Amino acid sequence: MAFTLTPEMPLVAPANRVPEVTPAFWLIKLTAVTMGETAADFLAINLGLGLGATTILMTVVLLAMLVWQFGQRAYRPAPYWAAVVMISVVGTLITDNMTDAMGVPLIASTIGFALVLAGTFALWFASERTLSIHEVFTTRRELFYWAAILFTFALGTAAGDLVAERFGAGFMATGALFGAIIASLTFGYYVLKLDAIWAFWLCYIFTRPLGASVGDFLSQPAEFGGLGLGTLVTSAAFLAIIAATVATMTLQARNRT
Repeated sequence: MAFTLTPEMPLVAPANRVPEVTPAFWLIKLTAVTMGETAADFLAINLGLGLGATTILMTVVLLAMLVWQFGQRAYRPAPYWAAVVMISVVGTLITDNMTDAMGVPLIASTIGFALVLAGTFALWFASERTLSIHEVFTTRRELFYWAAILFTFALGTAAGDLVAERFGAGFMATGALFGAIIASLTFGYYVLKLDAIWAFWLCYIFTRPLGASVGDFLSQPAEFGGLGLGTLVTSAAFLAIIAATVATMTLQARNRT
């Protein structure tokens, strides 16, 4: 028997599980990566948990946030951004463990994470024939998406530390460098018609070292080139910004519904 669609039976496109890219997206992403840098330092150093215990604890919390996120069938601000904040912290800790605990040179970890991220994109495209964030509506695509997010954070942390510490550029110069790269990519996208997918992912990578430089500049003592606000104050301030932005997004989504 043939099946015919009628006006009373419309086709409904599957819902995207990740947010659209808007100015609010980049605001909360930048604050999340800044908090990821300072929160990791606060837990590991100021609270004295150490890298190992902090990594285990934050990984468990991240897994819980991802379970919450994967339980959604459409984008919801609270679980999505909770997962981003935690993946920012864990991505920072992965690089810190490799550098401080394992003695892996920053240039080696930067190259290594770049290759791993490239491999993730290659597998994603081979499986799905797209890297678009506008069509993340299956569990497999979302797995690729979050794997890419994790490696962008780890790569961004390694690249930022490499420029700021090993190359001796300092927090301000490093932030200015990566800010200029993001500005050039933005110009390339809007004026030179740079491919939207690659413009997004490159900006996503470079906001990590930009945010880390801002966090370090605000939290580190003056003798190290910072303002000396401390990791607790800096983390709390950016957490408040994140919470307020997520609350606003949630309210707007409810009003649209």
